[in-house]
Amino acid sequence: MKMLPEILSQQVVARSRIFTVEALGLRFANGVAVEFERLLSGIDGAVLVVPVTADDQLVLIREYSAGVGRYELGFPKGKIDPGEDWQAASIRECIEEAGYRPGRLKLLDQVSLSAGYMSHITHLVLAESLVPAQADGDEPEPLEVVHWPLAQWRALLAQPDFSEGRAYAALMRTLMEKQWI
Repeated sequence: MKMLPEILSQQVVARSRIFTVEALGLRFANGVAVEFERLLSGIDGAVLVVPVTADDQLVLIREYSAGVGRYELGFPKGKIDPGEDWQAASIRECIEEAGYRPGRLKLLDQVSLSAGYMSHITHLVLAESLVPAQADGDEPEPLEVVHWPLAQWRALLAQPDFSEGRAYAALMRTLMEKQWI
């Protein structure tokens, strides 16, 4: 296993309501010193929940995604709030965004977004045994809830507005869990 680089310096260089940018000075084992910038994330990260109904329907949401400037079709997701674990955050997000309380959760994986410059981790969670439930969330407008047959997952991947990498990964892990692929 390679030796980790020596940390020469760490300094917050920018901060906004959502992001913290840190300059990180490193020296590698071969003597090369470099400075990286990285986005720091909250300690607990986020969840992305794949709700699946008893009749194998995916429960998706369509919401405005400011990063790409359009409405995106995806799964309920959000940050893990202080005092929550991934299970509590998954239940909360599923109720707020999809209108279902999961009776059973399974952690499928933990993925990074862009490991080269972000510390963020997302917990990919399968939610089953769904019961209708409602709670107010933090979205600025009502979300469109879309039911999609899991058997038609290839058609979902072909949708231009289903483009987030985490959603792809979560769908693939769900298909593997259910032994569909």
